[in-house]
Formats: sequence, structure tokens, C-alpha cells
Amino acid sequence: MFNAILCIFRVTLMVLAGSEQIALENLALRQQMAIFQRTVRRPKIRSMDRLFWICLRQMWTDWKSALVIVQPETVLGWQRKRFKHYWSQLSRHKSPGRPRTACDIRKLVKMMAEANLGWGAPRIHGELLKLGVEVSERTVSRLMPKRYKAPSQTWRTFLDNHVRDLVSIDFFTVPTAKLRVLFVFIVFSHERRRVIHFNVTEHPTAAWTAQQIIEAFPEDQAPRYLIRDRDGIYGEHFRKRVQGMGIQEVRIAPRSPWQNPYAERVIGSIRRECLNHVIVFSDGHLRRILKNYFRYYHESRTHLSLDKDAPESRGIQSNKSERIVQIPQVGGLHHRYERQVA
Repeated sequence: MFNAILCIFRVTLMVLAGSEQIALENLALRQQMAIFQRTVRRPKIRSMDRLFWICLRQMWTDWKSALVIVQPETVLGWQRKRFKHYWSQLSRHKSPGRPRTACDIRKLVKMMAEANLGWGAPRIHGELLKLGVEVSERTVSRLMPKRYKAPSQTWRTFLDNHVRDLVSIDFFTVPTAKLRVLFVFIVFSHERRRVIHFNVTEHPTAAWTAQQIIEAFPEDQAPRYLIRDRDGIYGEHFRKRVQGMGIQEVRIAPRSPWQNPYAERVIGSIRRECLNHVIVFSDGHLRRILKNYFRYYHESRTHLSLDKDAPESRGIQSNKSERIVQIPQVGGLHHRYERQVA
């Protein structure tokens, strides 16, 4: 109410002074501003609006009389903030702190630390210097991944270093037409992906499994390492027999079949390429089927890990002969192709 009376009084003075048009316009604007104040609780003020009032304060001594939206103290606070921001920008360093290490160097340090067993910051720093990478040893130690346990070689490294002395063993089951379950035991060599030995039984025991190891490695042909899972079938009798043959057992972690990948892969191939397409009647029938399949597996089937060669290497035939014959194998489930002279 007081503001309205004050506005009317000012307009009256302006009318008496001969500024009728300006007085009426001022009255209309102030009336609209009063409506705006009643409807909008907190109007949005932009940076340019603040700058306008800061500059107006410098040029007009009576600037407070026209200020309606905010308090005069608010305008003074805008000026103080502007002053602080201006001088903080002038005093700020252009590039604070040490320069960030390049992304490719950080990735290279991490790759070296993970790929090389027991390598510390000095060793990695030496390799980086040989590669022409200028970085301090302190930076290398800061970039190395944190280790919460003693470093250990990966399964891939272990397998590559001992592939000639490694065999895997495993069981898999086959149902029969008579609703029986037969157990197939395989001994698999890693070097050329060969199934060294297999046998079939309906009631596997530790003694029977130990006998299969003896039959697989007669005389002094035993490997150095044998990878197996933690199945209870490998009991005390089996462990003593394997130890007596000078074979060191490497047991995979519980419920981790991926740590015995070669045996798992060959079992999958046997199922997909053979057993899923036949009906087994007895253990003798299953032996004949597997014997035929392993003959194909060793002599004809190409393997990705052997550079598309068979375990028993196949020679590359001359393409001068145009006649290609198809030789059925595994009862016609698979075929071998050879060139013959017409």
C-alpha cells in the first residue's frame, strides 16, 4: 500500500513538472512490475542482467530507487563476486599440476605388468627406455596395477610351456537304448591333440581308473604333468599309482571346467560330431563307434589349433589331378576328400 501511494505521488510530481507522457509510462511499468512480484516468487536473473545493474550503479547515484526485483545488498554481492572471479582468473596457473601421462603409455605399462610374471617398476621402466619412451620410474610404479596377492603365471602360459609333457583326463557319460549309463574315460595329449587312450565301463572305480593310466603309458612313456578335475573317482588308489609312475597331478579349481579346456573341447567334439547322431546299445557298440570316430579324428579331421592340419599330419596334394573322390568315415557322418588320378 505504501509503495502504491509513493508511486502515485511521484507521478503527480512528474505531471506537474510537465513530463506527463513519461509519468504515465512510468506508472504503467511500475504497475506491471507489482503484478510480476505478486505472481513470481523468485524471478530468474541472468548474467547480463546482473552486469546491467552493476554498471548502472556506477553511473546513477539514485539507482536504488528504481530497484524492485532484488534488494540493493544483492547487487553489491554481485559486484563482490565479480571482483573475486576476475582476480582469481588472473592469478590461476594455465596448466596446474604435473602433466598427465599419455593414454598409450598407461596401457603399455599395464600390459607389461600383466603379461610378465614378477616384473616390477624398474624392469618395466627399463623396457620403456629401450622403446624410446621418456618417463620416470616413479611414474611407472604409480601406473602399475595394484596386486592383492602374489603374482602367478596364467593357465595359458603354463600350458604353452609344458605342452609336450601335458595330458588331460576326464570322464563323460553316454546313455544307451536300454536306459543304462556308460562312463567313457579318455586320456588326451595336448601336443598334437591326440586321444592316447579311452575305455568304457558302467561302474568306474579308482582302481579301474588307475589301470587305464597304466595301459595308456606303458614302460617309460609317462608324461610329466596330468591335469584333472576334483572328482571323487580319483581316490587314494589312483593317486598312489600316478605318483609311483612319476607323474605330477595338476588339479583344477572346484567347479572350473574351463581350466581343463582341451579335454572339455574334445568331449564336446565327440558329442556334436558323433554321439548325438547315433543310438548306443551296449558298451561294445560304444567302443566300436568311438574307435571309428577317433580314427577319423586323428587321420582326417583338421584342427584350428594345428594350423588346419590333422593330429597325424596330412600332406597337401597336387591340384594337377582334377578328380576328387569322397571317402565316407564314421559310418557316413563325415567324409575325407582326396585327389585321384583319372
